[in-house]
Amino acid sequence: MNDNKNVLDNGPFFHGTKAKLKIGDLLEPNHASNFQDKKSNYIYFTATLDAAKWGAELSKSNSKESIYIVEPSGVFEHDPNDFPETRHILTGLNLH
Repeated sequence: MNDNKNVLDNGPFFHGTKAKLKIGDLLEPNHASNFQDKKSNYIYFTATLDAAKWGAELSKSNSKESIYIVEPSGVFEHDPNDFPETRHILTGLNLH
């Protein structure tokens, strides 16, 4: 993961969704939200499987739920409007 000693967490990190993704994909903000009919300013991820499962369950789709292992491609922060284990990123997430 990230060798920077000033990071919030070292992971591992998870992203729950019903979107069909593949290893190597880069998830970026300003695309359609999984939860609302608008673009999302962030990509959300978590350090807990429970929160990732919850994110997948809440996604607006009839597709199968999936949880992906992800790595932030830039700086991230705790989400002040959500649960403490949730993070968001302004740049992107790489799928592993």
